Amino acid sequence: MRFTTNAYPREQRRDEWRFALQRAQFELVATGEDVYGELVSLTTTQEIRFCRIIGMAQSLAIDGALGQPFFWLAIPLEGRMTARCEETVLEAGEGDIVFGGTRRTVFEMPSDHRLLIVRVPQAHPLLKSRTPMPETIGVIGADMTAARMIAGLLRSVADTMLDITEDQLRLVEVALPEFIAATLRDTAPAKSLGGAAGGRAALLERVFQSIEMRLSDPDLNIHQIASEHGISSRYLQKLFETHGESFSQYVKLRRLERCRLDLGSPLYAQRTISEILFQWGFNDSATFSRAFRDRYGVSPREYRKAPDREAPVELPRRGRPAHAREARSSEAENLTTPPGAEDLSPPPVEVRHHYLPARPDTIHWGFFSRNLRPALEVRSGDFVTIETLTHHANDDAERMIEGDAGAESVFRWTAEGKAVERRGAGPIDASALGRGPGEGFGVHICTGPIHIEDAQPGDVIEVRFLDIRPRPSANPRFVGRSFGSNAAAYWGFHYSEYLTEPRHREVVTIYEVETEPGRRTVAHAVYNYRWTPQTDPSGIVHERYDYPGVPVDPETIEKNFDVLRDVEIPVRPHFGLVAVAPAHSELVDSVPPGNFGGNIDNWRLGPGAKVFLPVQVPGALLSIGDPHASQGDSELCGTAIECSMTAHIQVILHRAKTSSPFIRELDYPMIETPDEWVILGFAHGDYLKELGGTAQSDVYKNPSLDPAMRDCFRKARRFLMTLRNLTEDEAISLLSVGVDFGVSQVANGNWGVHAVIRKALFTS
Repeated sequence: MRFTTNAYPREQRRDEWRFALQRAQFELVATGEDVYGELVSLTTTQEIRFCRIIGMAQSLAIDGALGQPFFWLAIPLEGRMTARCEETVLEAGEGDIVFGGTRRTVFEMPSDHRLLIVRVPQAHPLLKSRTPMPETIGVIGADMTAARMIAGLLRSVADTMLDITEDQLRLVEVALPEFIAATLRDTAPAKSLGGAAGGRAALLERVFQSIEMRLSDPDLNIHQIASEHGISSRYLQKLFETHGESFSQYVKLRRLERCRLDLGSPLYAQRTISEILFQWGFNDSATFSRAFRDRYGVSPREYRKAPDREAPVELPRRGRPAHAREARSSEAENLTTPPGAEDLSPPPVEVRHHYLPARPDTIHWGFFSRNLRPALEVRSGDFVTIETLTHHANDDAERMIEGDAGAESVFRWTAEGKAVERRGAGPIDASALGRGPGEGFGVHICTGPIHIEDAQPGDVIEVRFLDIRPRPSANPRFVGRSFGSNAAAYWGFHYSEYLTEPRHREVVTIYEVETEPGRRTVAHAVYNYRWTPQTDPSGIVHERYDYPGVPVDPETIEKNFDVLRDVEIPVRPHFGLVAVAPAHSELVDSVPPGNFGGNIDNWRLGPGAKVFLPVQVPGALLSIGDPHASQGDSELCGTAIECSMTAHIQVILHRAKTSSPFIRELDYPMIETPDEWVILGFAHGDYLKELGGTAQSDVYKNPSLDPAMRDCFRKARRFLMTLRNLTEDEAISLLSVGVDFGVSQVANGNWGVHAVIRKALFTS
């Protein structure tokens, strides 16, 4: 992550700086009128995070109890700093090191400064059992030997953060916890180390260091270490038991961690797994494999091959049912791999992780274009954490926008203008209907586009959705809670079918989306209200819900809180819109889906699913938006529970010339889940080509499910004939007796039908 306020107009710098600090888990407490800040952040594979902050006079806060508890170090590289934690106040100058744990601490910098802050998870194996975490903040003076040593290491990292390689950083992440453990022991108050307890702690620290130096010795045992330190084996075992583990358990965990680091390092890509495990003192590959899987959840081979070391992803094995994969995997685990056989595995592919926030410069609103400048460039296999915002957030700005720097920056709209002027593919001067720039011909806030290196027309990109989570409210009144909106709007299928008066009404329902871990995830209606004419900040009156992002004045609506009592909606987080840029010369409305993907609105595109999209322009230009907390098949009233979401995705490029026939023939979007293939059909499969120059208006005329069903049938037939090598007669029979067809959506002009093909249908 790299950020500088110089990229923004002066009036936006304070908000953008606060948002950048929030992303790095800092709180901006105070700053002057003129704001300058630069933030560079990187995280190692062991979740050690380095943040270099350059700025003018300001105050920041850090709270080690938020999320995963962590221990932190802060070193002023230039300038002075005051640290305040409850009643403790410490002064620090250049070279001093301030440290602390889970209690909130405020750093006050009275002038220009350059600061490095390091966070280490308290669960780190070298800290959690060896060193008591400090109760409050402390300081290691620059004149102390320990401070000079660790400060030299940290200053080197700070000076090279933009150039340091992964392998150089790996050396730091191995050494740094050792430095921290030794420094905390040497600087601990005499009371905490005094007497017998202090003697035992010092002895155990020397034992840990001896073990670390001898991990590669397969004959390492407790008797050897006890003899070296002049104590009995029984006494040494009791020392370990005071930390809740045995000597052998500790040695095994340290050896496993060393092996894990080597398996993930390109420096050792040419070494076999057997060579690595023998290097660190294991002498049996089968025992090592079982221990590694028990510790990290995957086999050593899967860990080495997985592009994402922290969340291994199974590579697709098409055509084999899930239960057969699991059985085959279980059998393989019971086989002992001959030494050297791992050499047949390809070396791990270098991949990167990117963070793409939702800001005015990283989103486009309501349209696609092949001429958009990429917000991010990635390679095949890279991971991206991507923020997406719902265009319905202003239905209740108090819950979904207020206090959220990213959302506030995108939705900012005053009488003087908007942060994002164009909202749709219509004329920028609003000459068609007078609703506003873009005319609302397209409504979705799309994050991106993302340029995929080497992607060319004819290729296919695969987007894997590893995790999707609702964006919590940043308003202190609703902190930690998430909300979404459902609008029963004029474009919904129901609109001409009302039974009760008034016959032409639009109703907005606000939902709370529960996200508490360990609980069944559901949504509850909070209240609803009927749309009333809203005057936007530009002075235009909107009689209907006809322009995206119009702020709803709460004084003009009547909230009904007695709504949908005793009803729980299962939460199915997914994205309604995933698209590559169409090969079209004009701006393309974001509402109708097509062969480029787009607003497909199928709830199966959630965590664990993947979508395949045929590339139409160089770089693909992938965009993601229209986040949903839940939706039923059909999206009948026009919307889902529209809720801002953050996703962790992986992007894979399949080249046309080297891919399987199945990939090469894929010229439409398709979803794959662990259990199903979902074929997507539309009333017009390629409406931009089929309907000619008036496609973007004609696609809304006379929508029908008949052509959508026919399109879906034809695609599913071709899919079965290509993937399973079925004859046409076999495919047609199977489609009738074993495949479920359903309505994806009747809200987007180009209506959709899907075919759900269960993988369990195939026994081989």
